[in-house]
Amino acid sequence: MRILGNFLWLIFGGLEAAIGYFTSSVALAITIVGIPWAVQIFKIGLLCLWPFGAEVESTNSLNGCLRIPLNILWFIFGGLWSWICHIFFGTLLCITIIGIPWGKQHYKMARISLAPFGKTIIRK
Repeated sequence: MRILGNFLWLIFGGLEAAIGYFTSSVALAITIVGIPWAVQIFKIGLLCLWPFGAEVESTNSLNGCLRIPLNILWFIFGGLWSWICHIFFGTLLCITIIGIPWGKQHYKMARISLAPFGKTIIRK
C-alpha cells in the first residue's frame, strides 16, 4: 500500500507541490539570512515527495529560546498559508472514502508546516 499510495500521490499533485517547496527553499537559501527557513522548507518538500511511510515527531534539535522565535516568524510569513492549504486539501480529500488516506497525508504535512522547527521526519 505504501508504494502504491506514494506513486499515486506523486502523479496527482505531490510532485508539483514538492517542486514548489524546493523552489522556495532555493530562493530563501540565496538570501543567506533565510537559510534556517530554507532547510525547513526542504524538509517539508521531502515529506511531500514520499509521505506514506513517514512520521513527523517532535525533537530537541534547537534548544530553548531559538525554536520559538523561528517558528513565530515562520507562522507569520508563510506557515499559516501552507497550513491552510494542507487543511483545505485534506478536508476535500476526506469527503470521499477513497481519498481518506491522501487526506491523512495532507493533515500530516499541515502539522509540520505550522511549526517545522523542532520536528523531524522518521521514515519507517
